[in-house]
Amino acid sequence: MRAAVYSSLGDSSVLDVVDRDVPEPHWGEVRVRLAVAGVNPTDWKFRAGATASELPFPEIVPGQDGAGIVDAVGNGVSGLSVGDRVWVLLAQHDHPIGTAAEYTVVPADQAGRLPGSASYDVGASLGVPALTAHRALTVHEDGPTRLEPHALDDRTVLVTGGAGAVGHAAIQLARWAGANVVTTVSSDEKGALARAAGAHHVVNYRTGDAVAEVREVAPDGVDVVVEVALIQNVDLIAGVLKRRGVVAAYANTGGTEATLPFRAFMGLNARIQFVLLYTVGEEAALAAIEDVTAAVADGALEVGEEHGLPLLRFPLEETAAAHDAVENGAVGKVLIDVADLED
Repeated sequence: MRAAVYSSLGDSSVLDVVDRDVPEPHWGEVRVRLAVAGVNPTDWKFRAGATASELPFPEIVPGQDGAGIVDAVGNGVSGLSVGDRVWVLLAQHDHPIGTAAEYTVVPADQAGRLPGSASYDVGASLGVPALTAHRALTVHEDGPTRLEPHALDDRTVLVTGGAGAVGHAAIQLARWAGANVVTTVSSDEKGALARAAGAHHVVNYRTGDAVAEVREVAPDGVDVVVEVALIQNVDLIAGVLKRRGVVAAYANTGGTEATLPFRAFMGLNARIQFVLLYTVGEEAALAAIEDVTAAVADGALEVGEEHGLPLLRFPLEETAAAHDAVENGAVGKVLIDVADLED
């Protein structure tokens, strides 16, 4: 099979596309023939050594997310069969073969059924962004812990950075679940994407008073903040969060340390929940997979510019360029076209 690989940490030049043996599934695993792979910031950060000081395996195929067809099933697997369309998540987590390859092998519970109405592009865009967004929307002290239509009725959700991949998924999931969705963006162009994703209210924080504008549409404050840049946004959050509200911080955009207005957050009885998909635990992860799959079946997690998430495509041979695009802040979802499977 053709696969993008690296055997040392470094910039994207360490990536090479080579021929490798097709992996075999073991007990509880399925092999997936991939049509499309998704690229996330974690992919280039891990490769560059930002989140790891050494490689856990002699050679790594990058990529956590993808979509394709089940090609082989190991012993002990029930619920999936050869020929099933699936979306793959966390393929490279504690495993050497990710999704930047023609085939990958994952535990069966890391291959969710892809509803027939959904494209492989949708499937490859789920994974890290959608599951992170699900976790962020389900950590409020007063619930809900699961998402479905009406689960967030009468709640207001603020999504900072609404034009990013996680922000896009959070907007769509929150709206699907019935929330009043507010988002902050840095430009009119990104605002248009957030509206296309389904945000009810868009605030350009560079052109006005963001606190006042959020308060105008949410006079009682927001229940949940899906936060991409806690370090920069602490004053915004303190100004708009409802009492007993929660801030779900999933990224350290802008640095590694935050200074909090302690009395303001204490007075709100606020909760700051840090979110990292890889350590959420099995129960939360499996619940998220079920809920995200249900949202996909309802058509609530569409992608493409008309749905607020432009797609930037690269062939497998240009995986290094795909990594560079994400590292350089490409707006939209970066995808790797692996094989032309019937969709």
